[in-house]
Amino acid sequence: MMLWGLIIARLALSPTMRESIKHANARAIHVFNILKEHYPPVTTFLTHKNEFELLVAVILSAQCTDARVNLVTPALFDVLPTPQAFASAPLDDIKSLIKSINFFNNKAINIQKTSQMLLDIHHGIVPSTLNELIQLPGVGRKTANVVLGQAFNIPGITVDTHVKRLSNRLGFTTKKDAVKAEFDLIKRWPQDIWIDMSSLLILHGRQICEARRPKCQTCVISKFCPSFSFE
Repeated sequence: MMLWGLIIARLALSPTMRESIKHANARAIHVFNILKEHYPPVTTFLTHKNEFELLVAVILSAQCTDARVNLVTPALFDVLPTPQAFASAPLDDIKSLIKSINFFNNKAINIQKTSQMLLDIHHGIVPSTLNELIQLPGVGRKTANVVLGQAFNIPGITVDTHVKRLSNRLGFTTKKDAVKAEFDLIKRWPQDIWIDMSSLLILHGRQICEARRPKCQTCVISKFCPSFSFE
């Protein structure tokens, strides 16, 4: 580790010093570089062939694992491949196809309404702006940022449970609310790493920095984490 990196790490971990914005931003870059070197290139964790499939998959993934969603969507999209198909399908058929997904009743309703809005307002095409996406039923800022980043390569910070947990532990935000945390992280991370940083934190949260039992002793960014004790 370079000397500057050591200084940043010590400042972050010192109980007697308040970290400056400059040092916090530099530490964020170090964390990103380490995670990027440690993990293989990451994209979305949801299987999809196009923007519409990604949008539906992300709506389904709320409070559900990506692995479960990936088990359901291939058969779902074989039967209902387009917004037109979802909009015209009997609602009970959609529910049956996604019944193993958490909260499938509400999600089926939202996906059908979203499909109809795509047809009525966007000519059947998934929009590529945050303001348009969050008008769709079942789409919040997290879902919109995933779609913008992975489908359109438009920078956005996806604050899911993993990103929120890790960014709090790393001291990049103190906010528990996802939207407030997102606005803190926008100021913390350079825009050109927003997409990859979100994905890397999600991956690291799943594999190492777990909610109940974080594996701090084997964590590659522990020296940059104020929540880690060296004692």
